[in-house]
Amino acid sequence: MKKEMNKIDELIKETLDTEEARFYDELEEQNLMGKLGQAHRGKTGWLVSIMTVAHLLIFVAFIYCIVQFFNTQVTNELVIWSAAGFICMIAMAMLKLYVWMQMDKNDLLRELKRLELQISALSHRLDK
Repeated sequence: MKKEMNKIDELIKETLDTEEARFYDELEEQNLMGKLGQAHRGKTGWLVSIMTVAHLLIFVAFIYCIVQFFNTQVTNELVIWSAAGFICMIAMAMLKLYVWMQMDKNDLLRELKRLELQISALSHRLDK
């Protein structure tokens, strides 16, 4: 299957001019760090950056809750610090889910662009 995809990619690159081929190369699959960087550079990159900072602050609060949980002997405080820790974990999970959904959205947009480019290449090939 991988060889067939490589053959298709080579056929597409042959039919494209240099500018379109360079654009097609930019649409290649990214690694995790590339996807995360793209999420910070997109249209809602400012929001993702704010959420990343908020995630770090909540993580610090979570560590504080853990330290306070282990330093107390009163049962009521144990319940309070454990509840605060769970709230921090839930908030971190929700923020992380948002960033992962942005990364997935960027992947889908990239694949749509690749599909549009393939359709364009096919239509140019049929016109000739």
